[in-house]
Amino acid sequence: MYIGDTLGRREIYSPDKLAIIDAGKRPELRLTWREWNRRVNRLANWLHDEAGVGKGDRVAILARDGIEHLDLLYACGKLGAISTPLNWRLHPRELAGLIELTTPKALLFGDDFRDTVAQIRLTINHQPSTINHFLHLDGPGLPFSQEYQSTIDQSTDRPVTCETLTEEDIACLLFTGGTTGLPKGAQISHRQICWNVLNTVIHDLTHDDIYLCVFPLFHAGGLFAYMSSQVVFGNTSVLTRQFDPAQVLELIEREGVTVFAAVPTMYQMLTTAPNWATADMSSLRFCTSGGAPLPVPLVEQYTREKGIRFKQGFGMTEYGPGLFALPPEDAIRKAGSIGRPNFFIDVRVVDDDNRPLGPNEVGELLLKGPSGSSGYWQNPQASAAVIDDDGWFHTGDLVYHDDEWYFYVVDRKKDMFISGGENVYPAEIEQVLYRHPAVAMCAVIGVPDPRWGEVGLACVVLKPGMTATEDELIAHLQANLARYKVPKDVEFLPELPISAAGKILKRELREQYAQS
Repeated sequence: MYIGDTLGRREIYSPDKLAIIDAGKRPELRLTWREWNRRVNRLANWLHDEAGVGKGDRVAILARDGIEHLDLLYACGKLGAISTPLNWRLHPRELAGLIELTTPKALLFGDDFRDTVAQIRLTINHQPSTINHFLHLDGPGLPFSQEYQSTIDQSTDRPVTCETLTEEDIACLLFTGGTTGLPKGAQISHRQICWNVLNTVIHDLTHDDIYLCVFPLFHAGGLFAYMSSQVVFGNTSVLTRQFDPAQVLELIEREGVTVFAAVPTMYQMLTTAPNWATADMSSLRFCTSGGAPLPVPLVEQYTREKGIRFKQGFGMTEYGPGLFALPPEDAIRKAGSIGRPNFFIDVRVVDDDNRPLGPNEVGELLLKGPSGSSGYWQNPQASAAVIDDDGWFHTGDLVYHDDEWYFYVVDRKKDMFISGGENVYPAEIEQVLYRHPAVAMCAVIGVPDPRWGEVGLACVVLKPGMTATEDELIAHLQANLARYKVPKDVEFLPELPISAAGKILKRELREQYAQS
């Protein structure tokens, strides 16, 4: 069965070619396609034989980037199971909530998160969770864990397949960050992965490309934007444990990397690395920037100092993730644009009444095509809310296109902002702020930040006769939310701007603090 087992095919086609370099390991791990496929077979057999994992079951992973994320994705593909990578930046309470939602049969976790897993276990002990195995990935083991490498080494590498798997079965759950409550789990089917591969190779990849991945492997950008296409092509990919500018520059030169992708913040950090001036980046065919438009001065610096060609990308977890692309020749001429739609994506810009709009008219971006996700895990209401009767996916992004069909994002999903490549949803933060006894009204907005792109600013009105300090409110948020979601500053105001309909006018707040 080829669906779900691309690694099995890869071993047949190019068994001795280098597949993976995990530069986060000490010593570095280098695997051929034969070695990697058989390693994944061993994990799949262990999951099946010891943890009882079968078709449709979930297996979660909480770890920094490394080969184990990809091991799990492809082992689950062989079994027909569902890989469930967790965002390690989330608060333990949030992670426990996601585990209770998805009920994985096993949890793989890195040594950095031993304490987090211990807290999760305490939280879910009284819940009907199905976790019966905790597999420790590295470092000294816990009483309830097993060391990953020795565990899979003792398992058989016999081929594993799920003969009943179809392209519509779910391969992975990726959490998008909800506007209220828990993040929503986008259901990524095998069909969605395949169509993203096709779009990616049409626009970007060639045989023998070497790709350096620095995106988190709990994101669509890390798992699928280029990585899944590299597997189909049989190319070599390089992994890092976390983004280290000096290491990235060294790896590009040493491994002859031809394709690199990052968010603007990372590109800015590379230019301040101690080895920037001497780094040889001549092997790169192009770099891709996503998450936000790349500033023109930064494009010019890379072009001037390193001869780099830039592409601008745009996508989302629920679709693609490759949706739009801006080619290098337009990087400056069309600065700020996300480019044109990829080949197998239908797009439409509509007004509030769902009527299509023409050039230079701002409206909501709608999508249709085979690379869409299969709704949200156990959340039919949220799924129905974003798909209309004609099958169009409503992104919530306000965009327009010019006369040449180049698209521009005007505003993002409602009030969402992006901090360091992470989507941050103000309503979630506001919900926690309102739990503080002194808070009468609040609004969280994103404001520009030179390092993270944007950070949160909490605008707060206190209840009459009540007091609270900035440190007190931030501590309150840190106790309930992932660190990246916590606003950097709190602004105390006598009142918030309110519309005639009684809604807080966040646009006025953004305009006010963008200028201050």
